[in-house]
Amino acid sequence: MAAYLITGASGLIGQALCQRLLNNGETVFALSRNCQKTQKILGPQVHCAESVAALPVDDHIDIVINLAGAPIVDKRWTEQRKQLLLESRVTYTQDLIQQLSKRSSRPHSFISGSAVGWYGNQGETILTEESDFEADFSHELCDQWEKAALSAESLGMRVAIVRTGLVVSPSGGFLSKMLLPFKMGLGGPISDGRQYMPWIHIDDICRLFLFLAENRAYSGVFNGSAPRPVTNQQFSEALAETLHRPAFFRVPACVLKTAMGEMADLLLGGQRAIPEKAQASGFEFLYTDIQSALSDVLNSSNKK
Repeated sequence: MAAYLITGASGLIGQALCQRLLNNGETVFALSRNCQKTQKILGPQVHCAESVAALPVDDHIDIVINLAGAPIVDKRWTEQRKQLLLESRVTYTQDLIQQLSKRSSRPHSFISGSAVGWYGNQGETILTEESDFEADFSHELCDQWEKAALSAESLGMRVAIVRTGLVVSPSGGFLSKMLLPFKMGLGGPISDGRQYMPWIHIDDICRLFLFLAENRAYSGVFNGSAPRPVTNQQFSEALAETLHRPAFFRVPACVLKTAMGEMADLLLGGQRAIPEKAQASGFEFLYTDIQSALSDVLNSSNKK
């Protein structure tokens, strides 16, 4: 059994990951500025602290999974919001590693989140972990976050980075924001619908993080997205079919840009990212097509 330290434990991936670790009998520590709220969400089995320094020195930590960061799509990207997004990821990660450096016994592995936004908007180009990027704010944010995480190598920790796609989950995330209009028959593609959506089922992203945590031979960047990315048009059709609703309405690009500003680029652009390195390492996805993933999470949601 191993001891895990999770940041961002109350987030979408963090909650699912903590539950999976607890079910596996692992020890789970969580960092949070509000431990009362975090333990209410995660349960008393998770040991919560406000900082690494607040953890007892004799509590050994084997693996850190770093998922902390302010939500990307909750508010418009003003300059103030961009700074918060950077600080909540980059500065937080730098501070976390600095705190870990002061412990006499350090974790052997540091597994950090990132996003497929690292690649920027690249149209229909197939993107592997070896692909280059197009510069935009999403790339800048992810790139600085990854560089901060990689500094853990100087402390002797193995570092693996997961560039996560859009997480398909029954309990939150981007899908929850799309369900209402689609259920009302008002859903449809965004703009021309040709932009790619690199998606991944919540079970598979949790399994990938744990696969990298448990296999110490693997390091570097891994795309956390399913092997078969779909266009926005294909996703919209699959979601409408799963919900037994039409998908006739198309959201014009100009409407999104007016409503969301620069953040609209997240929906109007896309990444045709594939998990080449994860599959080459022997990781097997449970959900490889969007229809089965949507059917699973929507059926799970309906049972609650």
